[in-house]
Parts: sequence; C-alpha cells; structure tokens
Amino acid sequence: MKNDQINPGRRAMLRLAACLGAATVVRFLGPDRAEAPSRFPSGPPPAAGPQAAPPVRASAYRLRPMTAYAPPSSVLVRPPVRRRPFLRMAGIGRSMVLTFDDGPDPRYTPAILRTLRRYDVRAMFFVCGEMAVQNRDLLREMADDGHVVGNHSWSHPLIPRLSPDGIRSELGRTSEIVERTVGDAPDWYRAPYGAWNRRSFEIGAELGMEPLGWTVDTLDWREPGARAIVRRVRDGAGPGVVVLSHDAGGDRQQSVAALRTYLPQLLDAGYRITVPSTAPRA
Repeated sequence: MKNDQINPGRRAMLRLAACLGAATVVRFLGPDRAEAPSRFPSGPPPAAGPQAAPPVRASAYRLRPMTAYAPPSSVLVRPPVRRRPFLRMAGIGRSMVLTFDDGPDPRYTPAILRTLRRYDVRAMFFVCGEMAVQNRDLLREMADDGHVVGNHSWSHPLIPRLSPDGIRSELGRTSEIVERTVGDAPDWYRAPYGAWNRRSFEIGAELGMEPLGWTVDTLDWREPGARAIVRRVRDGAGPGVVVLSHDAGGDRQQSVAALRTYLPQLLDAGYRITVPSTAPRA
C-alpha cells in the first residue's frame, strides 16, 4: 500500500469528524431559535432540501415592554392655591346648594338624609374625621345617595392657630378616612368657623381639594328656632347660593325641622337643589 493511500476505515472516521465539526460551527454562529422569532412565521417550508423543524415562538413576556407590567401611574391633579374660598356656585342656573357641617351624627344625620331622599335632591356634607370614623355607615349612606362628602377637618379646631403640620394632619387624616370608607377622597373642604389662612389654602390644594365657604348662614348653631332658620333660607335664596346648616355639633332638631319646611318651598319656587359634579380647576 502506498503512503498516500488511506484505508477505508480511516477515511470514514475523517468524514465523520468533519461533519461533526461543521455542525458545531453552524450552531455557534446561527441564531438561537428560542430567542429570535421566524421572519416568515406563516410561510410555507422551502421547496427543496430537508424540512426544518417549525421555529419556536418568542415568549410574549420577552417581547412585551417592561412598562406594560408597571401599574398605571395616577397623577393627582392639584387645584390652584386659592386666596379665598368659593362663596357661591357660578354657572348652575336657578340652582342652590345645601350644605351640612360637623357630622355625621346618628341622632340627626339620618333624618336629614331621609328628607333629602324624599324630595330626591343632593346635598354636601362637610364631615369631621372624629365623627366620621365612628359613623362610617352614615358616610356610605351619603355616598350611596349621591351626596358630596367634604372635609371639615378632624377635630374642628381653629385652623389659623395650628402649625402647617397640624393643618396637614387635620385635613389629611379626614380625607384618608373618607377615601377608605367611600372609595374617593374629598374634592372640597371647609375650614371650621370659616377661619382660613394661607397655609390652609396651600395644604388643601396639595391634598387635591378646593375651599368652599357659604352665601347664607342659617345660624342654626345658635338654635334660634326652626322658623328663624326657614326665614333666613327663604330670604337669602338665589341662583348659585350656598346654604350653611349643621347636622351635628349640638342639638340639631331645629335644623332637621327647618329642612322639612324650606326644602319643598324652594322646590315650589322653581329652584333646583344640586351639588357640584367636580371641583372647579379654573
């Protein structure tokens, strides 16, 4: 046998080694089918040559942007910082707004809710946190009936005497208990005694609330008698008027009785009793 001749067994071994080496190189340089989707996911296989295995679809997780898994960012739209509260509602036509402060009180608030429900009207209740936390069922009843639940601080302090942290605690704690009970934080707040200051306007805006005062004070907190309360409401009636009454903070039987009288009278006079749908942002 010549030196340049190779026996058949050795030739077969060399061919096998060459094939294995070529396959290794192709696998190293080629794309990983599990990582890269096929360029023709629905096309027919090649007409000639061995038919390749169908490509593995890329994972939907790997193709989806990471932001798709992040929770939607909810940005609190803060109202502008006011220099004074709203005293009446503009642009609501021949309508009036009834508001009740200091509650909820289980002795008087249910009767007020029943009267409002009887005439199918909505009102605003500016609640104190220390009362709300003990009467969450009344908060839910207010919200279920479509009334607006506002913030009247936690313990009814004189706001200008508080530090900024004290104001933030009084308003923030009350907004928190309202939101945890009815699902939405208040859009409106009212300073106890109508005593506002620059800090209260700033902190209220930080919490997403607008300040609301009143046009007509029934002075029911003085307990002047139901007739006197009715007379003040009728004398002060007008488009956009905001009426201040109370459903807690003392004996409110006169307030309950007066509402039963002046509410149907306002409706008979052509007034619509309404609430703001949202706080203004202008």
